[in-house]
Amino acid sequence: MRKFLYSWRFYSFGREQYQECMNNVFSNNLLNLRHGNAIVAIFAVCFTFFPIVFENFNLFKAGVFVGVAIIAGLISLLANYLMQLINVKKRAIYLLITLFYANVVFLGTYIGVLANHDRVGSLFGCFLVCTLLLFINPPQFNLGLTLGGMIIFICSAVFFKEKEVWLYDLVNTVVAGSLSIYFSWHITKLRMGMELSATKLEDERNQYVDQSITDELTQLRNRRDFNQTFQRFLSNYRTSDEWLCIALADIDFFKFYNDHYGHPGGDDCLRKIGGALNSLSALGVYAARVGGEEFALLWFEKDPVHADVIVGQWTDTIRNLKIAHEKSKVNEYVTMSIGVYVVRCGTSYDTQSLYDMADKALYTAKSSGRNCAIIAGDEIKQYKISPKSD
Repeated sequence: MRKFLYSWRFYSFGREQYQECMNNVFSNNLLNLRHGNAIVAIFAVCFTFFPIVFENFNLFKAGVFVGVAIIAGLISLLANYLMQLINVKKRAIYLLITLFYANVVFLGTYIGVLANHDRVGSLFGCFLVCTLLLFINPPQFNLGLTLGGMIIFICSAVFFKEKEVWLYDLVNTVVAGSLSIYFSWHITKLRMGMELSATKLEDERNQYVDQSITDELTQLRNRRDFNQTFQRFLSNYRTSDEWLCIALADIDFFKFYNDHYGHPGGDDCLRKIGGALNSLSALGVYAARVGGEEFALLWFEKDPVHADVIVGQWTDTIRNLKIAHEKSKVNEYVTMSIGVYVVRCGTSYDTQSLYDMADKALYTAKSSGRNCAIIAGDEIKQYKISPKSD
């Protein structure tokens, strides 16, 4: 029994996945509400001609149809309004669906019972089947609407019609209601299955994309993503910032480190460096591994003289790692040589030219004894930053 209830309520998808899928498909009901009410309004307006033309200007009956058309039009306008909003509460959509369903049930009951005491209301069964097929709702909600509509119609038929007639209405309504519940449940399940499949495919696609632009060892972005991001930074710079900084860095004497500690030790060193550079993202810094032991950073500054703040944070973070490097010629711990080039946003430079100038600054840092940073730019005087002594 529990398994049946879970399947009926779609919990077999998993509760979290059910909620996510239902949230994604439920908002589509607004579009169907707009279209469904437009159809009902046109249908009701067309019916107004019959009592006027064939029933000697029966204005009361015509007025009923006009009233149904007006209500349908108002619900359609409300649905259209809600579609313009960013966050729409589910209660509002449930309310509109209920109003739409009540309006259709009233129309079907009036045509099938109140206006035709001596005829079988077969048209109501069509309304009952077609109405809920427009929407993707939880099965409990559909069940409540359907049973409510059936009870209203059957009670009206029993009260206003002869037994020989309302017995046919009873059978037709039960069959139509059963078909409505059955098909609406299967359509909803199919839609949710499609949504779940689409969500899984999207997650897998995002995972593959992320893997294609992420360096597996350091978890930094790779050279491919750096090239794309660098172009984006250069072309779509933020107007609130005026300077773009590009920094290139090498681990000092990393070949000696690999030879002494072995490649597993070298990989562990790169992982720690990658983790340290990832922490700079909190400062708005983009970091990537662009070569074996070479890294690149991009960030914006409002004032070029503040570029050394990020560089200082960078060198402090690396120093605090205290990764032993017995074969280094500049320090007992792992250090880095850094070259930074600062350029005004909106420059005519291309990415390769800026990369070459940052690489030139890196070469200068290496030539200056390593374990330091050289900051250069078109409009600033080149200067050197040496690490703090422990």
